[in-house]
Amino acid sequence: MSRDRDLVLNAHVSPSGFPALVLNADFRPLSYYPLSLWSWQDAIKAVFLERVNIVANYDRAVRSPSFEMKLPSVVSLKTFVKPSTHPAFTRFNVFLRDRFSCQYCGARDDLPFDHLLPRSRGGHTTWDNVVAACSPCNLRKGNLTPDESKMWPSQRPFQPTVQHLHRNGRLFPPNYLHDSWLDYLYWDTELDP
Repeated sequence: MSRDRDLVLNAHVSPSGFPALVLNADFRPLSYYPLSLWSWQDAIKAVFLERVNIVANYDRAVRSPSFEMKLPSVVSLKTFVKPSTHPAFTRFNVFLRDRFSCQYCGARDDLPFDHLLPRSRGGHTTWDNVVAACSPCNLRKGNLTPDESKMWPSQRPFQPTVQHLHRNGRLFPPNYLHDSWLDYLYWDTELDP
């Protein structure tokens, strides 16, 4: 596994598979959305390659005839990885920016995205021209501009910051958070007086 591959986030790890929360060297998650998780196999491999420190363990262990090791539940990178200042333009990040709701009617189901200026009329697939839109609104708007269709998004599309996506992402916590992870998540939230 190459060094770049080691830092890839494994967003499809099931809780029953004992995923490990991956922290940067400053003990903050590499990513909140999706949460930076590695499979237990990748976490153990990184331990043996001396790329991470084990911060917390599950009660479950793996064994060989001559070795036993508890499965890591939290690991931290030994080398700091500078976080990106501009989020990638992905479907997930567009939906996260738009809080997983149609920007025309507020529906939360069946969300493709819509080009404000349709592609067939010269519109591009960029932060400033794409919004989350439910299928009925997308079909209703069709190949028209917002002015022509009399359909305007609830907010103008924009390129979000990483902090903006983190703020929105807190509204949609992961389905599963292991107890050992809680001390390392949401450090930058405002504390109650």
